Amino acid sequence: MLSDYLSLIAIFDFHIRWPSLLPETWVALLLLASLGVLISAELHAPREKLSKKNLKQSYLTNMGLFLFNNVLMSLLSISALFVLAQHYADRGLLSHLSSPVLKVLLSLLALDLLLYAWHRVCHSYDCFWMFHKVHHSDAALNVTTAFRVHFIEVLLTNSLKALCIAVLGIEEKIVLASEAITTVCILFHHTNISFKAEVWLGKLIIMPYLHRAHHSMLRNEHDNNYGAVLSVWDRLLGTYTEVSPVAVGIKAYVPQDILGLIKAGLTIANPVANPVPSLSALIDIPPTVLEHMIAEAAYYKAEKRGFNPGNDINDWLEAKKEIIAKICGNKPNANRRARNFPQLFKQI
Repeated sequence: MLSDYLSLIAIFDFHIRWPSLLPETWVALLLLASLGVLISAELHAPREKLSKKNLKQSYLTNMGLFLFNNVLMSLLSISALFVLAQHYADRGLLSHLSSPVLKVLLSLLALDLLLYAWHRVCHSYDCFWMFHKVHHSDAALNVTTAFRVHFIEVLLTNSLKALCIAVLGIEEKIVLASEAITTVCILFHHTNISFKAEVWLGKLIIMPYLHRAHHSMLRNEHDNNYGAVLSVWDRLLGTYTEVSPVAVGIKAYVPQDILGLIKAGLTIANPVANPVPSLSALIDIPPTVLEHMIAEAAYYKAEKRGFNPGNDINDWLEAKKEIIAKICGNKPNANRRARNFPQLFKQI
C-alpha cells in the first residue's frame, strides 16, 4: 500500500495548480478515482449480496483503519522508500544494467515477488498471522477490505520493500509506478464484482474470483492465491486454486471495531466471543458449512497419515466426532447434545 504520501493530509494539502502537481499527488488522485469507481461498481452489480448493516460496518471500520495507518505512518516517517530509492539507485544490483526497459521490468517483478513471498510467510507463521488475521476477519468482502491491515503488518511490509529497494537499487520513478500498480490491483481484486473476462485474465493477474478464494473461511482454500498483481507466482509455486468458497472470513471471533481489531492483531490466540454455541444456534448453520468444517478436519488427518488409502472413512468419522465435541464442549449436557447430532448430519 502507498504510505504517508497517500494520507489524506498529503492528498488535500496542495494548491490546485494542475500542471505543477507532484507525481505522487497524481498517483493519489488516480487511486481515489479508482476507489470511487470500484465502490460504485460493487454497489450496483455485486457478486455476492451483502446486508447493508454488515457492509456499512465494514466500510466504516476499514476506512478508519486506513486513516489510522496513514496518520501513524506520517508521524513515524516510516515510508522512506523514495529517499532510499534516490540514495541507492546507482549502487544496487540492478544499477549496472544498461537496458532501462530490462531494469524497469526486473524491478517491478522483484517487488511483486517480494509481496507474494511475504504474504505466504504471513499465513505460515503464527507470529505474523496474528497481524494478518485482521485483514481476513472481514466477512463482508469488498473493495475497502484492502485497507483492513494491522499497522504492524504495514510497518513490516514497508521495511521489506525498503530493503528490496536498497539491495536492488530500484529508481524512484519505478517505486512510484510499482506502488500505484500494486495498490490499484489490490483494490480491484478485493472488489465484490464479477465479469465474463475474469477467468481469462486470471491466467496472468489476480482477479476478484481468485482473491475471494484466498479469503475463504477454510484454511485449505485460503492458503492459496497469495499474489498481489501477478497470478503467475501462484501457478509456478503450487499455490494456485480456483474454488468458490461457501463463506469468507475466519472461524475465530474477531472484533469488528477499529480498536478491537488493533488489539486482536497483537494476540496470537484467537479471542472467543461465546465459549460454546447452543444447539439451536448450531442448527442455523447451513449444512454445507458443517460439511466443509468436517472435510477440512478430515483433510488434515489424511495429510498426517500421508494420504494412505483405506483410511478415508476413519478420517471422516474421527473428524466428525471432533467437530461435534468442539461444538458441544465439556458441559454436563454435552452427551445429550451430541446424541442430537446424527439427526442433524442426516441433512448433509
